[in-house]
Amino acid sequence: MEKQYYIYIMTNKRNTVPYAGVTNDLKKRVYEHREKLIKSFTKKYNVRKLVYFEVFRDIKSAISREKKIKGGSRAKKIEIISRMNPTWKDLYEDL
Repeated sequence: MEKQYYIYIMTNKRNTVPYAGVTNDLKKRVYEHREKLIKSFTKKYNVRKLVYFEVFRDIKSAISREKKIKGGSRAKKIEIISRMNPTWKDLYEDL
């Protein structure tokens, strides 16, 4: 079985704090953020809603994409999310 890697964007309840990350287990990682199991930006700003993700076959491509998203403006992150998920639905339950 081929390994998959994910870049993802999460936000808070009011959709005002976009956070981008990378992982090889999306469901587990989002769960960790939602349950505040990790001391991080997401815990501090109550980021618990998965609103965007992409799948990659290799970690280098995933990390490169994550850096591009993180380096972009807040407006660019909003644009990326709105293209795939116009209603900003929480995608976690569908994983």
